[in-house]
Amino acid sequence: MTAFRRVLVTGAGGFIGSHLTEELVRRGFNVRALVEYNSFNSWGWLDSVPAEVKAAIEVVSGDVRDPHAMREAVSGCDLVLHLAALIAIPYSYVAPQSYIDTNITGTLNLLQAARDAGVARFVHTSTSEVYGTARFVPITEEHPLQGQSPYAASKIGADQMALSFQKSFGLPVSVIRPFNTYGPRQSARAVIPTIISQILGGKKSIRLGSLHPTRDFNFVRDVAAGFVAVAHADKAVGEVVNVGSNFEISVGDTVRVIAEVLGREVVIEQDDQRLRPALSEVERLWADNSKVAALAGWSPAYGGVEGFRRGIAETAAWFADPANLALYKTDVFNR
Repeated sequence: MTAFRRVLVTGAGGFIGSHLTEELVRRGFNVRALVEYNSFNSWGWLDSVPAEVKAAIEVVSGDVRDPHAMREAVSGCDLVLHLAALIAIPYSYVAPQSYIDTNITGTLNLLQAARDAGVARFVHTSTSEVYGTARFVPITEEHPLQGQSPYAASKIGADQMALSFQKSFGLPVSVIRPFNTYGPRQSARAVIPTIISQILGGKKSIRLGSLHPTRDFNFVRDVAAGFVAVAHADKAVGEVVNVGSNFEISVGDTVRVIAEVLGREVVIEQDDQRLRPALSEVERLWADNSKVAALAGWSPAYGGVEGFRRGIAETAAWFADPANLALYKTDVFNR
């Protein structure tokens, strides 16, 4: 197992990035956390992590679209975990150029900086959205890539750019492809926090888009552990690996699980503004996770129906804290 002196986490202030940063600190890593510059000096979700975690990390502000800033961020690091990205699918219909600039050009800037710095490992974050609607299940890493939204197309481009640096320049790149991650701190643009925040906000009728699509949901702590496992797996260099639970559930059934966990009865109303364009909707996602098990020894601690219920319970408990719930506008659709 490779020992790393210092790790750079890009997108460290985000949902998954903040949980990953916490996990790395608990495992004794020396962490540099890159957050997007803003005039409020906000570190995103890192502002809410325990004080001992904040004290243990070096936080730097920057923008992945700036190649000079990325060289500074990478300097002195031998492991890069690249999570920074624009991820909201609905907003990608509105501002597709932003997704090219951040997701593709931003990734290129990190790769160039990592190559110049001679980093020992670069883990690039993909998404299950690059597969589009499943042509076969469970979805293996050999499944065709289908850009059914500008977001998905930008991530396909970023993935291929990362892999090209391994093939062209020998940069030790691994691509981790998480399926639908959920947990505390997730944006209400995602379906699980949308459901939970509406219920806990006192809504009897839950406003959602399509109910029939299926997803392979993964608790955020499982995903964070997947990043660490892949980073240490020499066999994963030059490879794409799914991180998923190998468990499929529809959006409608997800509502029912959440309602049962919370002990509430709810009615579902379709909200047309939450619907994707018909040809852009990804109808089915279900991960084959055998490759990551073989190469990196990772398996989900929150897998299957019971694991999903445990993860939902922990997520709902976080949202039930009034201070956390107050951060969400339950009456407003968040692109």
